[in-house]
Amino acid sequence: MDAVILQILNGLDKGSAYALIALGLTLIFGTLGVVNFAHGALFMIGAFCAVTLQKIFTLSFQVVDETQKDFLGNPLKVDMPYVEAWFGESFGGGLIEWSVPLAILFSIPVMLFVGYAMERGLIKHFYKRPHADQILVTFGLAIVLQEIIKANFGANPIQTPAPDMFRGSADIGMLLGFDANTIIYPYWRMIYFAFAAIVIGAVFAFLQFTTFGMVVRAGMADRETVGLLGINIDKRFTIMFGIAAAVAGMAGVMYAPINSPNYHMGMDFLVLSFVVVVVGGMGSLPGAVAAGFLLGILESFASNSTFKGYIVDFLYLNGTFTEKLIQGLDQIIIYLVAIIILLTRPRGLMGRKGVMED
Repeated sequence: MDAVILQILNGLDKGSAYALIALGLTLIFGTLGVVNFAHGALFMIGAFCAVTLQKIFTLSFQVVDETQKDFLGNPLKVDMPYVEAWFGESFGGGLIEWSVPLAILFSIPVMLFVGYAMERGLIKHFYKRPHADQILVTFGLAIVLQEIIKANFGANPIQTPAPDMFRGSADIGMLLGFDANTIIYPYWRMIYFAFAAIVIGAVFAFLQFTTFGMVVRAGMADRETVGLLGINIDKRFTIMFGIAAAVAGMAGVMYAPINSPNYHMGMDFLVLSFVVVVVGGMGSLPGAVAAGFLLGILESFASNSTFKGYIVDFLYLNGTFTEKLIQGLDQIIIYLVAIIILLTRPRGLMGRKGVMED
């Protein structure tokens, strides 16, 4: 049972990232009807917002430290971050240590601007074009953004640590009544899941309980009628694009300590997130979130060697090919589940009638 709980926790961790990215993808598709293959790049840019703020806070100059000597007894020159020189060692050091959480505030205006520029500068010209054209142009944009990040930050992953107080692990097993040290789970991964739940809840509450959100939902259902009422629905949809970009960016910021940011991380999550959207049902926000957590948990179980062994024993499988297939189960489980669901429910788990059926 402790192994099962641990795999569920791992699945909720990765499923949170899938759900946040898929939520933004579905918002964009549901409002603008655009299949945005550049959405993974927005997740990547968010992660590099954390990297950028960390680099800004750690900009330094050299000072002579009389307390440190070289082997000849001469004082050493050490790097002094500007923020520590300006604000003191305690507050300045705190800014450096808490750079990732603070990057959320930094990323929101950056991602709103990037989303607005992307929608107004390029994507608005493809609203009435076929989905294949939208995929090609947004995929090309994703590659351009990826190469810009690579040119400016390099090709290697960049360590972006969480604050010191969240770098340890919690004994979840003790809280659930198991023996000590049976379920050990990192603090930051639990924080990421809680953060994802808050963001998802905030987006749903915004759409459900605010006048702006109600108009957006009405526009998603019948854009022409809302326009005939004298409401500038296009402007509201542009704002929703910016909000979707901000959600992806914040997801990337908080994921930076879990997976060190690199220039191709957006592509790594993009394909899987689109599978999540399709499985959940194109245009369905609850479906995207539910499918994200479901597929994240399934992928977690499929990556565990113990559960792979159970599958082999249960199905009486043998042979080299079968063993290799089972070993790679975590790489294909999402696609296998997607095939099964789409064969039985072509619209996905919660897909709406008429979406992409023309």
